Amino acid sequence: MEKAREVLVIGGNRYFGKRLIARLLAAGDRVTVLNRGSAPPPAGAEHLVADRDDESALRAALGTRRFDVVVDQVCYTPRQADIAVRVFGGTDPTAPGPRTGRYLMTSTVEVYEYEDSIAPVRETDVDPRDIAVDLELPWDDAEFREAHYGEGKRQAEAVFAAAGERGALPWASVRVAHVLGGADDFTGRLTHYADRVRVGAPVSVPRVNRPATYIHVEEIADFLYWAAGQEFTGPLNAASHQALTTEDLCEAVAAHLPGGEVVLREVEVGEVSPFAFRRAYPMDNSRAVRLGFGFGHSRRWLARAVAETLGAVETTGAVGASGAVAAAESAGVPCR
Repeated sequence: MEKAREVLVIGGNRYFGKRLIARLLAAGDRVTVLNRGSAPPPAGAEHLVADRDDESALRAALGTRRFDVVVDQVCYTPRQADIAVRVFGGTDPTAPGPRTGRYLMTSTVEVYEYEDSIAPVRETDVDPRDIAVDLELPWDDAEFREAHYGEGKRQAEAVFAAAGERGALPWASVRVAHVLGGADDFTGRLTHYADRVRVGAPVSVPRVNRPATYIHVEEIADFLYWAAGQEFTGPLNAASHQALTTEDLCEAVAAHLPGGEVVLREVEVGEVSPFAFRRAYPMDNSRAVRLGFGFGHSRRWLARAVAETLGAVETTGAVGASGAVAAAESAGVPCR
């Protein structure tokens, strides 16, 4: 029987983060969740409360603890990554030596936001070792951070990559495709489509609308659990097989809504609907496949994901409770 691992999960107490924690606990791992105290961890996990942006508070909360694996679900900026490297990478005088044997950062497909490629993008297309880091940008400003989500993740990866190059912290990142599914999808993106498809209102898309890669919420939880136990380093793409278009998503929503009608409206400039893209950067998942992970096919789980998120549809055409919850949340919050 394998020895139980000591695993720290930073943030990630909702959506696929809580599913990851459930998998770790079910496997017998000893799980500690660190967050700002906004929500308790799942039953069975230890809870540490600290603001990860406050280096002193983070050191104090951790004490002399060490972990086999750290999974960082909420690293959005190079400044946060820089603190993590100092605290976990062996420069903490209260806990000499690295605090972990593996630091896994949850990253995003949006690191590729400036790519525009017919072929799926590979990890080497955005090499974090080549990314310039600017710690002086206003990363503490919430609006700036949200507007520069992809850039923040790119630069965070770059900080970890530099630490890895000098042997300070064994790191890897998972570049997560757009996540769909689950009754607890908090982003409101599928609800955006449901609200329009139900009444035949137009869905705004760019004139040339590019496909994108997706992954089911349960699949990304499986992937992160798998990745925590692997030895690969550097970035790794995580996406189901087969890219999807905005029309694919709308048709799946329409199939779930009696009388729903899909109307796409092309726009040259201005805001477009969620999951409508002017640039093409679907992810190549072949490296993860070679390492041993078996992905599902997006077209096979899409209808299920829509049903999970939108819930039961009443005869009035109203979306069920899960859709109402999603609609109440901020539609611009990145998937986690």
